[in-house]
Parts: sequence; structure tokens; C-alpha cells
Amino acid sequence: MGKRSFLKPVRRPVVIADFGSPVSLAASAQEAVEQQLPVLTSRKRSGLRYNFPAAGEEVAGGYTEDGYCFEVTFAAGRLERTYELVVAFLQEQGYGDLPIPGNAAELRLFKLPPKLRHQLSLFGDNGYVHNPIKILFPIPAGSRGALLLKLFNEATEDHLLQFHRLK
Repeated sequence: MGKRSFLKPVRRPVVIADFGSPVSLAASAQEAVEQQLPVLTSRKRSGLRYNFPAAGEEVAGGYTEDGYCFEVTFAAGRLERTYELVVAFLQEQGYGDLPIPGNAAELRLFKLPPKLRHQLSLFGDNGYVHNPIKILFPIPAGSRGALLLKLFNEATEDHLLQFHRLK
């Protein structure tokens, strides 16, 4: 072996897959996007929970003075009917996933007793409270079977502190 043998690089065949022309790929990709866009745009969130009104604005029969707490009063004569209205309103406005009392009888359990109302007022509200909603019995009772619904803007800074009146 008088001559040095040099190793030559081994050439491997390179195969490029062609699944169609680029124009047809782009068209099929565009079709796929167009088919999915209506699904994405139909999921646009509506309701007060996601589009909270600005300060001083009146929406859906209620108002907000500060842009943080939205208040609306419901009164349908009987507490059972009023509570049904509140539940329907909460579902329409995007609050349907929150735990709330199952019926008006359960809601009554959250009402402070009249004799102890002045003593128990240290706890705050006369009614059901679960962040970001409050379903309250108005004090003093105005119309029969009335409920005051307060919705709080979850997108504000220090929301929990404001909700629990610590700030």
C-alpha cells in the first residue's frame, strides 16, 4: 500500500417529500384557518363580568359609581321569584359558574336575624357573599321580596382587598 487511501465522504441520497404544490398547501391552510375562526370569534365573552362598565355608567338596569362595584336591585313581589331573576341575570352576565344558594330557602339562611342584626353587623353584609358577588337583603327593607345584587370588577388592582373592605 504505497499510496494512502483517502476516505471519501459517503453520499447518501436525499429525498424531499412533496405533498403538493406550495399554492395548494397555502390554500388548504387558509381554508383550515377560515373554518376555525368562526369558532374562536363566537366564543367572545360577553356580559358584565368580562366587560365591566365604567364609572358613572348605567347598564342593564343597574349602575356603577366608581367603576368597581355594580349595583342592581331586583323586586318581584315574592322572594322566590326575585331570586329566580337574580340567578338568570347572573348566568346572562357570565357569573353562572359561581356557587350560589340553590333556592330562596337556602338564601334566607344567610339573612341576619332582626334582633341580632345590630350585633352581627360586625360581619358586614346581610346576605350571601362570595367573591365577586353579593346577594343582599336591603336594610331597611324597601319593597317586599327585594334583593340587592352587587357585582365587583375582578380586573381591578387589589380586588380582594376592596371586596372585603380592607382597602
